[in-house]
Amino acid sequence: MRPIEALEPITIDDVRAAADRIAGTVIRTPLVRLDVDAPAEIYLKLETLQPIGSFKLRGATNAMKLLPRDALAHGVYTASAGNMAQGVAWGARELGIPCTVVMPDSAPRAKVDAVRRLGAEIVALPYDEWWQTLRDHGREGMRGTFIHPVADSGVMAGNGTAAIEIVEDLPDVDAVLVPFGGGGLITGIATAVRALAPAARVYGCEVSTSTPLSAALSAGQPVQVDRTPSFVDGIGGRGLLPEMFPLVSALVTGALIAPLADVASAVRLLVSRARIVAEGAGATPVAAALAGGGGSGKVVCVVSGGNIDMETLIELLRR
Repeated sequence: MRPIEALEPITIDDVRAAADRIAGTVIRTPLVRLDVDAPAEIYLKLETLQPIGSFKLRGATNAMKLLPRDALAHGVYTASAGNMAQGVAWGARELGIPCTVVMPDSAPRAKVDAVRRLGAEIVALPYDEWWQTLRDHGREGMRGTFIHPVADSGVMAGNGTAAIEIVEDLPDVDAVLVPFGGGGLITGIATAVRALAPAARVYGCEVSTSTPLSAALSAGQPVQVDRTPSFVDGIGGRGLLPEMFPLVSALVTGALIAPLADVASAVRLLVSRARIVAEGAGATPVAAALAGGGGSGKVVCVVSGGNIDMETLIELLRR
């Protein structure tokens, strides 16, 4: 496996170029007001409406379009619990190349089924082996070019295009709350927000069952954290990747932690009050905003995805 290289910060120019590059594949998602009593005016950036039901299409599309054709000769592969898997599989299908996805064997059925529908091959691994694939930026014996779901400048720039849309729709935004998985989304968004709305705060939102960002910011470096599996499967890893820490720590205002019960309540509220189906990761910023974590004023919650198992959603709605 090749040595892990330091990542250079992306710029607003990178994000703008990505917006042009992905315009034919990724849709501009709406920003809507959540009509609910809360400490702030809460707005929802509905990445649930992307063709794959997640923001991951932005970064995956940009990263793949940046690759020279010869790098795609043997196809592509990624490591993902589900949403990046769909993004890369969607792009590979458009390009007519093979795609393989390394997934944890605990991945939700809805995401596994979606990846299969897009024609990708799945390699299921125990969580720790899957996590090591992320740390190593690939896996021995795999065929094709590895598209890292987080630590890739093309992925981060593509993700940041959501922030251009946010600031265009709400120029006086006070805070943006972003689900924190590995840092690829918040790095892209914070880069664009800092350039376009420098007074706005950007927070990474975590669920209490795993808090790698909070732990890293407190320690001043990445540290391993305990992880309790839950219905919030799109965020909450073992720790922050070392190559991501310098980028994330330089950009974020801080981390917000939502109790698991509050995230479940946010999933229910989004369905009942806004008719929006969000997976646990997508509902986590909403839970944080409802608790006042984003402060007052105009607070945007990035509802990152809606790929939740129907059985899980039904169970949450019954409670």
